[in-house]
Amino acid sequence: MSEMFDAVDALVASRSALPSAEERKRLRVAHGLTLDDVAGALKVRRATVSAWESTKKPTEPRGPEREAYARLLKQLAELYPAPVPATFTGAPAPAEAATLSTGPAPEAAVMTAPENTQTPAPARVAAAPAAASRPASTTRTTPTSRRPGTRKAAPAGTPAGGADPRFENGPLAVLDVDDDGKVLAYCTGGLVLDVPAKSLPSLVDWTLKEAKLGQPKLSGPGKDADPLIVLTEAALERYGLPATLTEEERLAGRLPEGHKVIKQLVRAEWKLTKRGFGPWARIYRPATGSERACVQLCIPSWNALDTRHWGEAGQLPPAELARVLGVYASRVMTPRGSTAVTGLELMTALHPPTRASEPDADGKRHSEHNPGSLGKDAIDPMNWPPCEVPDGHPVLKDLPRFHVRGPGEKLFEEAYDWARPMTDAECTLRHLVGIDVNMAFAAGANGLNVGLGEATHVKAPVFDPKLPGSWLVDLSHVDLSRVKVGKEWVELDGSLLPSPFTPKGERPEGPAWYATPTVAYAVELGYEVRPLEAWVRRENGRYLDGWYNRLRDAYLATMADLGVDADLAPADFLTAMNGYKARDPELAIVVSAVKATVKGGLGKLRERPRGEGWRPGEPWRALSRPTWNPHIRAGVISRTRINLHRKIVKHAAFTGQYPIAILSDCVVYAANGPSPLDFLPYREGKPLPGGFKLGVNPGLVKWEGTQDVLWGEEVRERFNAPELNLARYIKDGTVTDVDNGE
Repeated sequence: MSEMFDAVDALVASRSALPSAEERKRLRVAHGLTLDDVAGALKVRRATVSAWESTKKPTEPRGPEREAYARLLKQLAELYPAPVPATFTGAPAPAEAATLSTGPAPEAAVMTAPENTQTPAPARVAAAPAAASRPASTTRTTPTSRRPGTRKAAPAGTPAGGADPRFENGPLAVLDVDDDGKVLAYCTGGLVLDVPAKSLPSLVDWTLKEAKLGQPKLSGPGKDADPLIVLTEAALERYGLPATLTEEERLAGRLPEGHKVIKQLVRAEWKLTKRGFGPWARIYRPATGSERACVQLCIPSWNALDTRHWGEAGQLPPAELARVLGVYASRVMTPRGSTAVTGLELMTALHPPTRASEPDADGKRHSEHNPGSLGKDAIDPMNWPPCEVPDGHPVLKDLPRFHVRGPGEKLFEEAYDWARPMTDAECTLRHLVGIDVNMAFAAGANGLNVGLGEATHVKAPVFDPKLPGSWLVDLSHVDLSRVKVGKEWVELDGSLLPSPFTPKGERPEGPAWYATPTVAYAVELGYEVRPLEAWVRRENGRYLDGWYNRLRDAYLATMADLGVDADLAPADFLTAMNGYKARDPELAIVVSAVKATVKGGLGKLRERPRGEGWRPGEPWRALSRPTWNPHIRAGVISRTRINLHRKIVKHAAFTGQYPIAILSDCVVYAANGPSPLDFLPYREGKPLPGGFKLGVNPGLVKWEGTQDVLWGEEVRERFNAPELNLARYIKDGTVTDVDNGE
């Protein structure tokens, strides 16, 4: 009889009423469940669950899956009831609330919510999801010009709207078109606004007058961030823009001047910057007084979000994309372009070049240089030291054509790309283990004293480690077989160590130009230095400290959201790092973008010509920026490389172990075990002072990858490259683009 009752229950459950597809997604996301979570519990494919939630053509589950799915949705509906709509036009009627029938469900249908939460994609009134650890109990409605958007507690890692009432809806919005043909603006924190604008000029007007988007300035004399509008392909079509650029437009980086949308903007008296209407277009009117009228556009389908740094962000649904960009904006700044552009803009936002002066006799204030910044007139772009500028710079225009500058003419501070053959003893070990320095270049920028003004040329100077600059000095006498570590001299096998003075690890052969940290390290190793000449900067300061602090905090906060905390024990840290990206792929995108902001921002300090008909010896556009400063870039790279070499030397002095290969911030060692803990000298959980330490903080190291020693030998033999840099391939063992020097 019980079997018959079970069969009847199952029959009833198989016809259980289910809520709308939109409500299904809202309930899932509110509890912090991913599509994979539900699919795994119900033993179906991810695409199946996605189809159940599709707002265009939702499919209906059948059989036992429907029974379990109905049970899941019923329990979620009890935890997260549909928000009671306010009496605005367009709000859904209470009758739209779903009614779910009961029925037995397998244990797998009751799931624990992880912290990775996605924002819903509502059609008219949007309720933001709540993290499982913080269920929402209240709602807030925000009226717009036509209908409301509703906000609830946001998921972990999702920023809410700004505290500044001018920007209460957050820094940005992602525009999309719903099934009813209405334009919606997906903001941070799960807020969705109705967009009444019918054309691009009216969209700009709406953004500035009604959307309440933007971000407060990051420093006293700075400027508020302009609102960012992200346009999906559907929004592009609505506003008369192409979904993708033609090949010609892509190479030019912009739409042609005669495009109809650009003509609309011109008729409405809006202007575009010199880079035109491209993937990161800026639309503005000249400022009147302190009021700015500028909106930035981001167009993912035009490759605004580089997949190398933003992963698949450009393919995310609008609510999820708003979350990714919103977290980045709240922790770094509102994107101003590529991650490299944003990294450079962050320096300026934290140290604006000018500030308002004290009132003069007439009570008026004037613009003046902001101390501690790279001011507009601090460095003449045509007065750079010849040794510091890249080839083709105007100060080198008198050099003979095709002249190749050597170490005595050119400052060449770059990251490591070094490797050596393995010793017989190392070949008897089983594994090659790679460790990678977290945010290495950010750590190199921390506390670095850099020049902020013009360089002074000095002949036969006395070296001063506190004076930033470039020094022509012979360091070929530094012998790595006997160096100072702290206050003691130690004996090492110098043949197994890279030189700290060259990117390729080769010993210098004579005088060469070096940044201050490199020369200071030679002194630290116990050797005398006698510079022949130098370009030094008397006006200096720790310009990058605020920049480092903000990017460090953004990185650590996002990693903590992914379950990797700064105070974990070494073994716990390695466990937490294992698969951390899968816990919340959207926040993992933010981590990637933060790291790219560091490297890209530093690279922009020495931006090279970008076409535009440039010829060697002529100035290019980037030279006019106050932040074009190859000296700072060289100093950061120098310090980063020296920091790494110092740890390598201390490790070698204490353990007798030497690196096999180094690529930028990745170091490979031979070891008997596959884990970093198999060769890093931890004692009672404490690392070697001054050596490598496992952890998430910038400057500490994480596990990069492990391969067999036999793999390394086989790869080098296969490509006839005994010094092939295995650090390049240690992550997954895949070997591509081998260059053995032939």
